Amino acid sequence: MKRVLIINGPNLNMLGSRENDVYGSRTFEQIYRDLESFAGEHDIKLSYFQSNIEGEIINKIHASRDSVDYFIINPGALTHYSYSLHDALKSVNIAAVEVHMSNIFSREHWRSKSVISPVAAGVISGFGEKVYSLALFYISGL
Repeated sequence: MKRVLIINGPNLNMLGSRENDVYGSRTFEQIYRDLESFAGEHDIKLSYFQSNIEGEIINKIHASRDSVDYFIINPGALTHYSYSLHDALKSVNIAAVEVHMSNIFSREHWRSKSVISPVAAGVISGFGEKVYSLALFYISGL
């Protein structure tokens, strides 16, 4: 069984009420229920963590070293400047798929730079809530 931890960073707890034109109208709890169904059908043990606090996310990554096989991470705004998150992912040697619901390359210029991508196995961006299921689909085929 593959063990996958989804990590959502700052402000992603506001899905469903935050910029619906960009992020859709569903909460992450609603999205997660769909992901659990897919995971159950593909022998994946799925768990979830969200924090608005960078250090809590880093601590969760470190604590997952022996209990997780893959990360799906949506770092939110940490994507663009968090070298400490980059280093945390690199230090645990766990494959990570970076996801972004919006197309970070078609928004403000500063959003197009990711300091997380160099330590990610891949990046999925711009397909709304489907980025999570696409990442799970990728992991299920490994």
